[in-house]
Amino acid sequence: MLYETDLRLRPDGAGGLLVSSLAAFRDYQNQHAQLWEHQAITRARFVAGDPDIGAGFERFRAEILRQKRDPVTLRREVAAMRQKMLVAHPNRTQRFDLKHDRGGIIDVEFAVQYLVLGHARRHEELTGNIGNLALLKLAARLGLVKQPLAQAAHDAYRRLRQLQHGLRLQGEQYARIAPEAVANERAAVRELWKEVMEHE
Repeated sequence: MLYETDLRLRPDGAGGLLVSSLAAFRDYQNQHAQLWEHQAITRARFVAGDPDIGAGFERFRAEILRQKRDPVTLRREVAAMRQKMLVAHPNRTQRFDLKHDRGGIIDVEFAVQYLVLGHARRHEELTGNIGNLALLKLAARLGLVKQPLAQAAHDAYRRLRQLQHGLRLQGEQYARIAPEAVANERAAVRELWKEVMEHE
């Protein structure tokens, strides 16, 4: 098994159709989707099948990402979803969870998702499915994040992901390490979060 698929996360939940047309998907995203579903669209990509369907999906994906959004409301909703994820994955140990704890992987990913959803209307290049590392560099080039801060967060994210992959390959259930081992990385991620998500 390569991936588990949570069918509850599709449009209309567990009771919905397994597959929907592009038109139905577009209608759902425009009329019914919650913000977290648009956050997921920042990472969605066409991987196989009819190239015409893939091209249609990519056009629609960019359209969703470029919708006009109020930055204050967007920031509040992204931060609220981040808090829900934190509560859903409690870490009661003294070790640092590379993915879920504050200053970890998800903080970077949510900050990048905010940048995409908040600025793609003016900067279409943010809709490219180029990954978090490249999006951080792009955000710096566009002046959305200070370059030194974006570079520090970029390097921190890459290091945290490397450590996470290493622990997973060793069969660890949780990607947790001594907090002091990634003190600089955590500080860089927290600074990115503060700049992007707490700046008014």
